[in-house]
Amino acid sequence: MRYLARLLVIVWTIRRFGLDVLLLTAFGARRFRTLRKLLSFGRSWQEPRGVRLRLAFERLGPIFVKFGQVLSTRRDLLPPDIATELARLQDNVPPFDAAHSRALIEQAFGKSIEDLFETFDAEPVASASIAQVHFATLKGGREVAVKVLRPGMADVIDDDIALMRTLANWVERLSADGRRLKPREVVAEFDTYLHDELDLVREAANAAQLRRNMEGLGLVMVPEMIWDLCTQDVIVMERMTGVPISQMQRLREAGVDIKKLARDGVTIFFTQVFRDGFFHADMHPGNIQVSLAPETFGRYIALDFGIIGTLTEVDKDYLAQNFVAFFRRDYKRVAELHIESGWVPAETRVDELESAIRAVCEPHFDRPLKDISLGQVLMRLFQASRRFNVEIQPQLVLLQKTLLNIEGLGRQLDPELDLWATAKPFLERWMNEQIGWRALLNQLKKEAPRYAQLLPELPRLLHDALERQASPRDGELMRALLQEQRRTNRLLQGVVYGGLGFVLGLLAMRFISAL
Repeated sequence: MRYLARLLVIVWTIRRFGLDVLLLTAFGARRFRTLRKLLSFGRSWQEPRGVRLRLAFERLGPIFVKFGQVLSTRRDLLPPDIATELARLQDNVPPFDAAHSRALIEQAFGKSIEDLFETFDAEPVASASIAQVHFATLKGGREVAVKVLRPGMADVIDDDIALMRTLANWVERLSADGRRLKPREVVAEFDTYLHDELDLVREAANAAQLRRNMEGLGLVMVPEMIWDLCTQDVIVMERMTGVPISQMQRLREAGVDIKKLARDGVTIFFTQVFRDGFFHADMHPGNIQVSLAPETFGRYIALDFGIIGTLTEVDKDYLAQNFVAFFRRDYKRVAELHIESGWVPAETRVDELESAIRAVCEPHFDRPLKDISLGQVLMRLFQASRRFNVEIQPQLVLLQKTLLNIEGLGRQLDPELDLWATAKPFLERWMNEQIGWRALLNQLKKEAPRYAQLLPELPRLLHDALERQASPRDGELMRALLQEQRRTNRLLQGVVYGGLGFVLGLLAMRFISAL
């Protein structure tokens, strides 16, 4: 009955906001056009389709709000107007009763609130779809924040996810256009995000890792976790005191350098992504504050670590090669990288993909750097990608979502922010470390412990090899190998001497010209 009641609420909301007609609009078959006309008879809506979808998600509750937020990141799948409107969804929901908070905390730790804390604020300071936060003081006076998972969230999520999965199956069966949107994959991705956020220990571990990574940077603060008071349903962390970054007037009045704040945000993002491959992937203004304390004045404060993005060395190498190709305007290489990585079908014509990428990127290179909107470039790339059935990888979807957040935040702080000029020195240094001699040296350093283990074994292995009686065939092979090695040595010597001669010749010419 609970499942049926929820289904009726969803169907009624879909009808009220005209989402049934909106869904059928995406299907071009004649039978769908006829059905759409029948369903829309006598009904009209003043708001655009994106607004109606956003309002429907807000009416259906926090799980659908969260789903809308995840959908807003998939600009490779959604029309721009819908994705932009869904990005406006706010994760502010009414708090649950303080008595529930107390009961959940006491159940998690097996102690009363009075035994755990010196003081505990029953009124939550923040409330979101998954959890809410209370301030408290530990025995001994340390101020902390207590994050408590909403009661019954697992059942609510499972019910709504089951309904979404059923709807996704219908959409895929109805139309090829619906299958292109990959609704089942989107729902599965959302399911993973939500269940990760339900485990608060995972969030605490993410925060601890990010705190270690950012320690030496001096630009961002991450709360310390109180591990003795961390469970799957409740975590306790250092209390952070700052001003929400959206309160620009307060920050200016306090004397914060807003332009530096914008540049620091870009530096933090690129450090997390390209140095560490571990980045905060939910950096909307509600999760960012600025410290006004004298010892940490002007530093960012990061909060809420439920969604973290990671990049492998393969991902970073792929990004490095793409950056190099883009900076050189080598669109053919960009197209080849998409095919080599499996992002587009192997039978895709390189010249057609190259032409589409050039049409998106080339107009931006002739504009002043501060006028280039990376968000617009990404949106157009995603629109072009539909034609080629580009498979966007989940970890890079999180990356582009975070990059859009950072760019929007940076331009809000400083409309003249030159994103590329701020990031370029960092990107150049990083690319030098990823490609070329420095990358080789770094790899050798990384492999050094393994080599150290193998070196002591080499004399024994060489002795065993020499003691083995060589067959005539082995002798011939050995002589051929030695001959080939001598030939290779002579060739290398020639290359080295030729290079030295070339360099010395250049120096001599410069010396003569100087005279």
